Amino acid sequence: MIPLAAIHAARDRLGGDVVRTPVVQLDERVWLKLENLQPIGSFKLRGALNAARSEPSQDLVTASAGNMAQGVAWAARENGVHATVVAPENAPRAKLDAVERLGAQVILVSHEEWWQAMVDRSYAGAAGLFIHPVEDERVMAGNGTIGLELCEDVAELDAVVIPWGGGGLTTGIASAVKALRPGVRIVTAEPETAAPLAAALRAGGPAEIEFTPSFVDGAGGRALLPTMWDRGRELVDEAVAVPLAHVEAAVRLIAARTHTIAEGAGALALAAALQRDDRCVCIVSGGNIDASELARILAAG
Repeated sequence: MIPLAAIHAARDRLGGDVVRTPVVQLDERVWLKLENLQPIGSFKLRGALNAARSEPSQDLVTASAGNMAQGVAWAARENGVHATVVAPENAPRAKLDAVERLGAQVILVSHEEWWQAMVDRSYAGAAGLFIHPVEDERVMAGNGTIGLELCEDVAELDAVVIPWGGGGLTTGIASAVKALRPGVRIVTAEPETAAPLAAALRAGGPAEIEFTPSFVDGAGGRALLPTMWDRGRELVDEAVAVPLAHVEAAVRLIAARTHTIAEGAGALALAAALQRDDRCVCIVSGGNIDASELARILAAG
């Protein structure tokens, strides 16, 4: 777990530069924590800013498919330093365009090279403080500020449902929630086409899965990062693999009921929660989705 003191320190460090996002009640048992309303359209701003502000000002580097890249680019622009982003060549164009608008340099590489940059925590030729999108306790502490807020804003809940990408969001939120409300269950949601955590919990350890890319580009993956299985099995009570059709339906429901846009990963938690019967908060992690993909999903409904 990330120490609660580190999460409180992150909140002090972030100050008013991130939005205290609203918790919107969808019905009598489901609430939505709208992190898609952050300035970069994603929760990633919390972790990126906390990591950058935890060290002396310097150039920043990350490996990201888009949302952490925007967070790091935002932090670099604020500090007047350079940001380099290593991104997979199939990353959504909407996210890459946003990164470039914020002034960062984007280096497109194969999925394998991108994954290796995350494992190595570096990329040849890119100098600066490497902010890992997942395996960085400063990032996780920033993510944990979401847990502080939802515990303060929702009086009674049985579970928090969180999209699992690499596990940094879950680790941060779960650390805060388990410290403040130890009886609350932590449930993760992955697309069923890329659900390594759900497979690992079933098997009792990391297991090979069949991976198929989908519009849910911000969650799920080919495998668990080396250190995240230990965190996941300690903090996660249940892992759900969600059919893509259910995720699309959740995108449409969020648009209709909150008048905001969720990307695939941002709708995962609600898609999982709609199959439950307990009181839960769903983390709507982001809203950065290609316009053509959004139009397809909305038209299908």
